[in-house]
Amino acid sequence: MADKAISRFPVPPLENLPDDIRERIMAVQEKSGFVPNVFLTLAHRPEEFRAFFAYHDALMNKAGALTKAEREMIVVATSNANQCQYCVVAHGAILRVRAKDPHIADQVAINYRKADITPRQMAMLDFGMKVSQRAYEVGDDDIAVLKQHGFDDEDIWDIAAISAFFGMSNRLANVTSMRPNDEFYAMGR
Repeated sequence: MADKAISRFPVPPLENLPDDIRERIMAVQEKSGFVPNVFLTLAHRPEEFRAFFAYHDALMNKAGALTKAEREMIVVATSNANQCQYCVVAHGAILRVRAKDPHIADQVAINYRKADITPRQMAMLDFGMKVSQRAYEVGDDDIAVLKQHGFDDEDIWDIAAISAFFGMSNRLANVTSMRPNDEFYAMGR
Protein backbone atom coordinates (compact mmCIF):
# COMPACT_ATOMS: atom_id res chain seq x y z
CA MET A 1 0.00 0.00 0.00
CA ALA A 2 3.04 2.26 -0.10
CA ASP A 3 1.74 3.82 -3.32
CA LYS A 4 -1.38 5.16 -1.57
CA ALA A 5 -1.38 8.81 -0.54
CA ILE A 6 -1.10 9.35 3.21
CA SER A 7 -3.87 11.94 3.12
CA ARG A 8 -6.50 13.16 0.68
CA PHE A 9 -5.40 16.71 1.53
CA PRO A 10 -2.10 18.32 0.52
CA VAL A 11 0.95 17.29 2.54
CA PRO A 12 3.41 20.18 2.61
CA PRO A 13 7.11 19.55 2.00
CA LEU A 14 9.16 19.70 5.22
CA GLU A 15 11.22 22.61 3.91
CA ASN A 16 8.05 24.73 3.57
CA LEU A 17 6.93 24.26 7.17
CA PRO A 18 7.41 26.77 9.98
CA ASP A 19 10.63 26.12 11.89
CA ASP A 20 8.95 24.89 15.08
CA ILE A 21 6.86 22.33 13.23
CA ARG A 22 9.74 21.13 11.09
CA GLU A 23 11.91 20.77 14.22
CA ARG A 24 9.21 18.77 16.00
CA ILE A 25 8.82 16.44 13.02
CA MET A 26 12.58 15.95 12.72
CA ALA A 27 12.83 15.18 16.45
CA VAL A 28 10.11 12.54 16.12
CA GLN A 29 11.90 11.04 13.12
CA GLU A 30 15.19 10.93 15.02
CA LYS A 31 13.55 9.21 18.01
CA SER A 32 11.37 6.70 16.14
CA GLY A 33 13.26 6.24 12.89
CA PHE A 34 10.34 7.45 10.77
CA VAL A 35 7.78 10.26 10.61
CA PRO A 36 4.30 9.14 11.65
CA ASN A 37 1.86 10.23 8.96
CA VAL A 38 -0.28 12.15 11.46
CA PHE A 39 2.49 14.76 11.72
CA LEU A 40 2.69 15.22 7.96
CA THR A 41 -1.08 15.24 7.49
CA LEU A 42 -1.77 17.81 10.21
CA ALA A 43 1.13 20.01 9.08
CA HIS A 44 -1.25 21.12 6.32
CA ARG A 45 -2.73 23.53 8.92
CA PRO A 46 0.14 24.79 11.14
CA GLU A 47 -1.93 26.55 13.83
CA GLU A 48 -4.13 23.50 14.26
CA PHE A 49 -1.04 21.25 14.26
CA ARG A 50 0.33 23.21 17.21
CA ALA A 51 -2.96 23.13 19.11
CA PHE A 52 -3.54 19.43 18.41
CA PHE A 53 -0.12 18.34 19.61
CA ALA A 54 -0.16 20.66 22.61
CA TYR A 55 -3.37 19.03 23.85
CA HIS A 56 -2.21 15.55 22.83
CA ASP A 57 0.99 15.98 24.83
CA ALA A 58 -0.85 17.43 27.83
CA LEU A 59 -3.08 14.34 27.95
CA MET A 60 -0.73 11.56 26.94
CA ASN A 61 2.62 12.56 28.47
CA LYS A 62 1.58 13.71 31.92
CA ALA A 63 2.33 12.06 35.21
CA GLY A 64 -0.61 10.61 37.09
CA ALA A 65 -2.32 7.46 38.25
CA LEU A 66 -3.01 6.36 34.67
CA THR A 67 0.04 4.72 33.16
CA LYS A 68 1.13 5.63 29.65
CA ALA A 69 0.03 2.15 28.56
CA GLU A 70 -3.43 2.66 30.08
CA ARG A 71 -3.75 5.97 28.26
CA GLU A 72 -2.97 4.12 25.02
CA MET A 73 -5.56 1.44 25.89
CA ILE A 74 -8.22 4.15 25.97
CA VAL A 75 -7.09 5.41 22.56
CA VAL A 76 -7.07 1.94 21.00
CA ALA A 77 -10.48 0.88 22.35
CA THR A 78 -12.28 4.10 21.48
CA SER A 79 -10.55 4.43 18.10
CA ASN A 80 -11.76 0.96 17.18
CA ALA A 81 -15.31 1.96 18.13
CA ASN A 82 -14.90 5.00 15.87
CA GLN A 83 -13.50 2.81 13.08
CA CYS A 84 -10.28 4.78 12.88
CA GLN A 85 -7.73 2.58 11.17
CA TYR A 86 -4.87 5.06 11.63
CA CYS A 87 -5.28 5.45 15.38
CA VAL A 88 -5.88 1.75 16.07
CA VAL A 89 -2.74 0.79 14.16
CA ALA A 90 -0.50 3.64 15.38
CA HIS A 91 -1.61 3.68 19.01
CA GLY A 92 -1.82 -0.10 19.03
CA ALA A 93 1.90 -0.12 18.24
CA ILE A 94 2.59 2.37 21.03
CA LEU A 95 0.45 0.31 23.43
CA ARG A 96 2.39 -2.87 22.63
CA VAL A 97 5.67 -1.04 23.31
CA ARG A 98 4.51 0.68 26.50
CA ALA A 99 2.81 -2.42 27.92
CA LYS A 100 5.67 -4.68 26.79
CA ASP A 101 3.00 -7.07 25.55
CA PRO A 102 2.73 -8.12 21.87
CA HIS A 103 -0.93 -9.20 22.23
CA ILE A 104 -2.61 -6.48 24.28
CA ALA A 105 -3.32 -4.00 21.48
CA ASP A 106 -5.07 -6.58 19.31
CA GLN A 107 -7.13 -7.78 22.27
CA VAL A 108 -8.14 -4.26 23.29
CA ALA A 109 -8.95 -3.21 19.73
CA ILE A 110 -11.02 -6.26 18.88
CA ASN A 111 -12.93 -6.69 22.15
CA TYR A 112 -11.46 -5.12 25.27
CA ARG A 113 -14.05 -6.98 27.38
CA LYS A 114 -12.17 -10.22 26.62
CA ALA A 115 -8.68 -8.73 26.84
CA ASP A 116 -6.14 -9.76 29.45
CA ILE A 117 -6.58 -6.62 31.54
CA THR A 118 -7.37 -5.89 35.18
CA PRO A 119 -10.87 -5.14 36.52
CA ARG A 120 -9.64 -1.55 37.09
CA GLN A 121 -8.63 -1.24 33.44
CA MET A 122 -11.94 -2.77 32.37
CA ALA A 123 -13.83 -0.10 34.34
CA MET A 124 -11.57 2.57 32.80
CA LEU A 125 -12.32 1.33 29.27
CA ASP A 126 -16.04 0.93 29.94
CA PHE A 127 -16.12 4.59 30.97
CA GLY A 128 -13.91 5.72 28.08
CA MET A 129 -16.18 3.93 25.64
CA LYS A 130 -19.28 5.50 27.18
CA VAL A 131 -17.69 8.95 26.83
CA SER A 132 -16.76 8.14 23.24
CA GLN A 133 -20.11 6.79 22.14
CA ARG A 134 -22.75 8.07 24.59
CA ALA A 135 -21.31 10.91 26.66
CA TYR A 136 -24.82 12.29 27.14
CA GLU A 137 -25.55 9.25 29.35
CA VAL A 138 -22.64 9.73 31.76
CA GLY A 139 -23.92 10.14 35.30
CA ASP A 140 -22.98 9.92 38.95
CA ASP A 141 -23.20 6.12 38.91
CA ASP A 142 -20.42 5.97 36.31
CA ILE A 143 -18.20 8.14 38.48
CA ALA A 144 -18.98 6.00 41.54
CA VAL A 145 -17.89 2.83 39.71
CA LEU A 146 -14.58 4.41 38.78
CA LYS A 147 -14.00 5.60 42.34
CA GLN A 148 -14.63 2.05 43.58
CA HIS A 149 -11.68 1.06 41.38
CA GLY A 150 -9.43 3.71 42.93
CA PHE A 151 -9.72 6.45 40.32
CA ASP A 152 -9.93 10.00 41.65
CA ASP A 153 -11.51 13.05 40.01
CA GLU A 154 -8.33 13.91 38.10
CA ASP A 155 -8.03 10.37 36.73
CA ILE A 156 -11.68 10.41 35.67
CA TRP A 157 -11.15 13.72 33.90
CA ASP A 158 -8.12 12.23 32.12
CA ILE A 159 -10.08 9.18 30.93
CA ALA A 160 -12.87 11.41 29.62
CA ALA A 161 -10.50 13.92 28.01
CA ILE A 162 -8.48 11.21 26.24
CA SER A 163 -11.64 9.60 24.93
CA ALA A 164 -13.05 12.94 23.78
CA PHE A 165 -9.81 14.17 22.22
CA PHE A 166 -9.32 10.98 20.26
CA GLY A 167 -12.93 11.08 19.10
CA MET A 168 -11.98 14.31 17.35
CA SER A 169 -8.69 12.83 16.16
CA ASN A 170 -10.46 9.73 14.82
CA ARG A 171 -12.84 11.86 12.83
CA LEU A 172 -10.03 13.93 11.31
CA ALA A 173 -8.05 10.80 10.47
CA ASN A 174 -11.09 9.30 8.76
CA VAL A 175 -11.95 12.46 6.82
CA THR A 176 -8.35 12.91 5.65
CA SER A 177 -8.09 9.18 4.85
CA MET A 178 -4.87 9.13 6.86
CA ARG A 179 -2.81 6.00 6.19
CA PRO A 180 -0.89 4.24 8.97
CA ASN A 181 2.84 3.99 8.40
CA ASP A 182 4.06 0.48 7.58
CA GLU A 183 6.50 0.70 10.50
CA PHE A 184 3.66 0.64 13.04
CA TYR A 185 2.56 -2.88 12.11
CA ALA A 186 5.74 -4.54 13.40
CA MET A 187 6.41 -2.41 16.48
CA GLY A 188 6.30 -4.22 19.81
CA ARG A 189 5.59 -7.62 18.28
